[in-house]
Amino acid sequence: MIALLILGFFLTALLYASVGFGGGSTYSALLALAGTDHRILPLISLACNIVVVAGSSWRFARAGVTPWKGALVLTALAAPAAFVGGLIPIDRASFLLLLGASLVLTALTMLIPVSEVKGEGAPTGFAKAMPFAAAPIGFLAGLVGIGGGIFLAPLLHLTRWRGAREIAATASLFILVNSAFGLAGQLAKNGPAMFAGAMAEALPLLLAVVIGGQIGSLMALRVLPVRWIRWLTAALVFIVGVRLLAG
Repeated sequence: MIALLILGFFLTALLYASVGFGGGSTYSALLALAGTDHRILPLISLACNIVVVAGSSWRFARAGVTPWKGALVLTALAAPAAFVGGLIPIDRASFLLLLGASLVLTALTMLIPVSEVKGEGAPTGFAKAMPFAAAPIGFLAGLVGIGGGIFLAPLLHLTRWRGAREIAATASLFILVNSAFGLAGQLAKNGPAMFAGAMAEALPLLLAVVIGGQIGSLMALRVLPVRWIRWLTAALVFIVGVRLLAG
């Protein structure tokens, strides 16, 4: 079982990193299907998220792509909500329901066409309302142990908030900070002993996502068109989400 989990985490990191996300929701789903205690799922998933998106956030920043003013506003509004979401106890049935629904929604959002407009483009009037969506996304992210960028990015594309590269950079930073704050909330809720146990169990999985994330961000886009990768990822996420909802 551990070998299958390692492979699943590796492939998830590779696919998600290639389209600018962390993969937290799918990590949690794979662990849930493997029968892992639902209380430690967010601990492992958020840690893996941080590992995957830290590198991409750094690369975006070094390249001068990150629109710092807008990205920091969205992240600052979401991060406290992610911490609060991480603090809230949730039973296994409710957790799996929310996680499954999040995965299905994630799959659908990944089918939304990505704008190829460079720079800021022509933002719609809804773009100014994006900060109001940040806190609810952050809360859901902390509650189920995901970064939330998978929900934020499609909204940014639909409102033409910025160009595709700027949105990818913003989503990456959003996931990184939300994952850290959500993990802090989970740690405060469950205690350091459970966190230490989860990290000891997750070491092979963390190594798998480090390798998969690097390959995904550096090589995958050169092998397959980004549209194909998004469709493949959406299909896999949808199947896992439906599997969770079906029990």
